[in-house]
Amino acid sequence: MPNIKSAEKRARQSEKRRVQNRVYRAAARTAVKKARTALNTPALDSEQAVLNAIQALDKAAAKGTIHTNNAARRKSRLMAQLHKMSAAA
Repeated sequence: MPNIKSAEKRARQSEKRRVQNRVYRAAARTAVKKARTALNTPALDSEQAVLNAIQALDKAAAKGTIHTNNAARRKSRLMAQLHKMSAAA
């Protein structure tokens, strides 16, 4: 446990940020996972799932939970899969 007042405050801030970051990171991971399963299953609406994943990734990047380039890379890969699937169909 910290002895200095500023260190105590920093610990409180870190804990609040950790919990909040976890929410956005988990939402992004879930959305990406749903998009990938939708891309592999022809019956599901994969385009909407990919758009939801992109929105979740953008929100996580805007909040600083994940790096901007990380979000861009993951969005790019999802879109490439979507275009590949739609070209094959």
